[in-house]
Formats: sequence, C-alpha cells, structure tokens
Amino acid sequence: MKKGFVLFAEPTVQHDLTFSRSVILIVEQNENGIVGFIINKKTDYSTIDLIPELNINFPIYNGGPVEKENLYFIHKIPSLIKNSIKIKDNLYWGGNFDLVVELINENKIKNNEIKFFLGYSGWVKEQLNNEIQDKSWILAKKENLEKLAFQETISIWKDKLKKIGGKYLLWINSPENPQHN
Repeated sequence: MKKGFVLFAEPTVQHDLTFSRSVILIVEQNENGIVGFIINKKTDYSTIDLIPELNINFPIYNGGPVEKENLYFIHKIPSLIKNSIKIKDNLYWGGNFDLVVELINENKIKNNEIKFFLGYSGWVKEQLNNEIQDKSWILAKKENLEKLAFQETISIWKDKLKKIGGKYLLWINSPENPQHN
C-alpha cells in the first residue's frame, strides 16, 4: 500500500456505518502504519462551526473513526500553505493551519482547493493488507487524485462500481440500508 492509492469499500461492507460506501485516499504510509481520509462523506459541520475566526464556510468531511476531535485537511496549493506533505502529483495534506485560516479569510483559498476532515482512518500495515485480501476494499492505484479528491462527493463510490461493472452493477442503485428496500 502506498500513499496516493485510493480504497473503495466493497459493497458487502454494509454492517460498518463508518466505512460502508466509503472512498478513502491514502495520504501516508510508513513503518508505523497507514493513514487515509474518507473523501466522500460530509458531516453536518462546517468550518465556521469549528473555527469561529473564519469568515468563509467550507464543508467538513468524516475523515474516519480515529481522533475525531481533530481537524485535518488536504489541498492542492503547496505554494501557499507552508509545511505541506506531498501525497502524490499535485495533492498535499497538512501544513501551517494558522496560515490556512488567514488565507481563507483573505479569499486566497477556494472551495475546490482544500478539503477538511474530522478524524482519519488508520491501520497498522498488515491490518490493511489483510482487509484488502479479505475483499473489504477495492484498491485503485491509477486514479486522477486531484479530480477525485475534490469532486462532488455523492457519486464517487457509485461511479467507480459502474466503471468496474460486472457483479458490482447490482449495487449501484441499491439502498445503503438494504432493509429500506
């Protein structure tokens, strides 16, 4: 598993509300484990709810079940945000948060350049490899990360299943909770 890979939850991962129909961008991989953010699940919060000094509102996404009290972000403007960590291509995470607040308030960062998350998804290295082998995740290595990370979130998971086709087509229009069928 490498940073810049994307995980799509298998349709059969329905019993786990956090990861059901999730799309996860892997942002870090090292000897301690793997970190990613769920990029397709908005929370009911926005940046103004959590960062009162902001005067512009950005949505906040559910990054995962780990450290849900912490705010994280990915972006595509490393020239503006110092101390960013490159994920791949023109996609970065983290950086100087005080500077981010200042740049947002000065209208120098747009909605399509940054994405905020509460929490993250984390695994020890072998844990995620085992989950992939157990068919909990569809691993995508060649995705347009910048487009995927910042596209409208509703259809990301369904679009991938449609592209894969075959047995996955059955799941495209099924309700998230099969009991609502």
